[in-house]
Amino acid sequence: MAAALLALSCRDAAASPWPAVAWPLAEDPVIEKRIDELMAKMTVEDKVGQIVQGDIASLTPEDVRKYRLGSVLAGGNSDPDGKYNATPAQWLALTDAFYEASMDTRNGGHGIPILFGIDAVHGQSNIVGATLFPHNIGLGATRNPELMRQIGRVTAVETRITGMEWAFAPTVAVPQDDRWGRTYEGYSESPDVVASFAGSMVEGLQGTAGALDFLDGSHVMVSVKHFLGDGGTTGGKDQGDTRIDEAELARLHGAGYPPAIAAGAQTIMASFNSVNGEKMHGHRHLLTEVLKQQMNFGGFVVGDWNGHGQVKGCTNDNCPAAIAAGLDMAMASDSWKGFYETAVAAVKAGTLPMERLDDAVRRILRVKFRLGLFEAGKPSRRPLGGKFELLGAREHRAVARQAVRESLVLLKNNKSVLPLSPKQRILVAGDGADDVGKQAGGWTLNWQGTGTRRADFPNADTIYEGIARQARAAGGVATLSVDGKYMQKPDAAVVVFGENPYAEFQGDIATLLYKPGNDAELELIKRLKADGIPVVAVFLSGRPLWMNREINAVDAFVAAWLPGSEGEGIADVLLRKPDGGVQHDFKGKLSFSWPRSAAQYANNVGQKDYAPLFAFGFGLTYADKGDLAPLPEDSGVSGEQSASGVYFANGMPSVSLTLQLSGASQANMPATTMPTALADGSLKLSAVDHKAQEDARRLQWSGAATAKVTLASGKPLDLTRESNGDMQLQLTLRRDSAASAPVWLGVGCGEGCSGRIDLHKPLATLPQGRWKVVGVPLKCFVNAGADVSKLVQVLVLESRAALDLSVSRIALGALNEAEVTADCPAG
Repeated sequence: MAAALLALSCRDAAASPWPAVAWPLAEDPVIEKRIDELMAKMTVEDKVGQIVQGDIASLTPEDVRKYRLGSVLAGGNSDPDGKYNATPAQWLALTDAFYEASMDTRNGGHGIPILFGIDAVHGQSNIVGATLFPHNIGLGATRNPELMRQIGRVTAVETRITGMEWAFAPTVAVPQDDRWGRTYEGYSESPDVVASFAGSMVEGLQGTAGALDFLDGSHVMVSVKHFLGDGGTTGGKDQGDTRIDEAELARLHGAGYPPAIAAGAQTIMASFNSVNGEKMHGHRHLLTEVLKQQMNFGGFVVGDWNGHGQVKGCTNDNCPAAIAAGLDMAMASDSWKGFYETAVAAVKAGTLPMERLDDAVRRILRVKFRLGLFEAGKPSRRPLGGKFELLGAREHRAVARQAVRESLVLLKNNKSVLPLSPKQRILVAGDGADDVGKQAGGWTLNWQGTGTRRADFPNADTIYEGIARQARAAGGVATLSVDGKYMQKPDAAVVVFGENPYAEFQGDIATLLYKPGNDAELELIKRLKADGIPVVAVFLSGRPLWMNREINAVDAFVAAWLPGSEGEGIADVLLRKPDGGVQHDFKGKLSFSWPRSAAQYANNVGQKDYAPLFAFGFGLTYADKGDLAPLPEDSGVSGEQSASGVYFANGMPSVSLTLQLSGASQANMPATTMPTALADGSLKLSAVDHKAQEDARRLQWSGAATAKVTLASGKPLDLTRESNGDMQLQLTLRRDSAASAPVWLGVGCGEGCSGRIDLHKPLATLPQGRWKVVGVPLKCFVNAGADVSKLVQVLVLESRAALDLSVSRIALGALNEAEVTADCPAG
């Protein structure tokens, strides 16, 4: 497709690595006339409203009516009434309310319909009952562009049912460092695979440009993301810097955009990252000169969550420079009002040219007219509005189940242990065996995909349920035992385990070690093998990880990625037909190279010295000899590595952090041995048990003098991006005394740039003697004066009064993960 649609012009071929794409939509004189007439009536305030997008958690329909905003979004943790499991009907009612507010013509309103955007990134994954497809890393293993088109079509239908017309998808990143927390959002490390999928997914979601179904009531507009270089940041750091020459930037990270533009993509989302030190939200050369001029992109560019605020000289509330650079709509999620006011002022002062504002507004209105929004009516009255019976419909789930089957990659099959007979007694073990949330991963009902329950997925099958159903139908039996213990010895065991859900920077890791310091699944496997039971591993993950010990320990190893709602798709491939024949063979081929060591996180196909354990494109079938010689079990890294954003766990501070006690007579006393105490007895520290022996610390303040415990970092930590949203500092703790006086929790970076809040009120609400997770939004510390860009104290817990408190874990976390959230004082 790319070869047919893309060509470099003779004039530009030598000068630019960027292709001149054939934009598929001719100018429509009727639409242009309507835009001219509408814009002639619009004030500066009206026009600025169109370029602002706010989040539903931070604005109301009345705000849309008053400020005439052009768009709203539902961010990862934003839901009707703040409920992650809100009903489809509640979602539809919300979209109706925002639409009706935008169409209000009182007080000079022009009735310009709002665009409602949502992260429908693996199906309409925000909605209870929706079909959940495998994440992109699994889809890349299918090598099936036509399947992408079907997935896009289903996603569009289920998105329209709940009232939205804009999906923030597809992601066409080309991840080059598997430590990146968004690796699973990429189809492949290969730009060729990404390019082969991009156009098909765009057409599935939007319909075919020039055809009658294009942007009709059964399709949605896309947001191809994230432009540009998000998968190439140094160190695999989310929102980091991509250091690369422009020719390689175009070849590698730009591969997905030409086919997406050629398919008529209506929006492209600017990326958080920098390219060679310049933030993409303010990168005029790439946003305007390359994307809009050289590549002929005819839609509009939308920002990412307050990404404009990271541009040099900008804040979340004030960044006309991003619009001047080529951003057309700012995703000013919780900063929309300030952004609106400063943008209006900038236009009136002439620092934001009216010509640039008019171009942005024209692009946005053109998309709204193409979508037919001015005639569509409110979402509940559109062709698919409220057809909730289609959420998770049988034919939709069939497409997802096919995607699961085709995404599975078989890495080992010693003595052809697979496929298993469904007539056997099969033990299904592991913490992923019966957990839809775990098999679906991040961006599932909420941002991080955590905290969900089985009841939240009425139209889904766990992996265990799929195996059990097919075994029962064949006369066999499948038994669930998460810990692998059994009463009657099974004929075979399927152990389902892997990464817990995560999204964005919470998934950034230091190495490709799997659960460093936690060998629970390996011990479970070895125990089953010691009993003479054949073991099949089904590994759930958002990236390839160093798993040599686990691969060695099992008879067969299946990389299942993050399969989504259709767990039975795995049974389709692992189990034989009742008559003994193969139901479905393995089709999946690695779209990411599998690492030889835990330090081989950026060894990609086509690179010099390419030498992975399993190469890009590897994947056994049942016809192949699947025996695998024992693999080396030296991980290639030394020392225990900590998960990103985890500061204290298992009784120890993370690497590079130290635990210190301070009081009136002593400062920064290292707390390296247990028990320990300050000389004056004002604070004592001892080891206690939570989930394991001595995995927590008990803090006892005597009340005789002020004392504090600190987690100090050897080098400054930058938590700017983490504070840009709903991220919290979370403590898993147990209160064993009253908390009636101030208990200060803070972070610090030296004199004059620290911030703290009083935690005693949320502590007082906790049941005494029980472990609970207490969260404090990072914004609270910013409001209190902390400079979170250079923290050297990631936690300071201080009391003057007597207090008995135990803590087992300190980490960053998402809003829904905390059981109690502290109120944030006004900043």
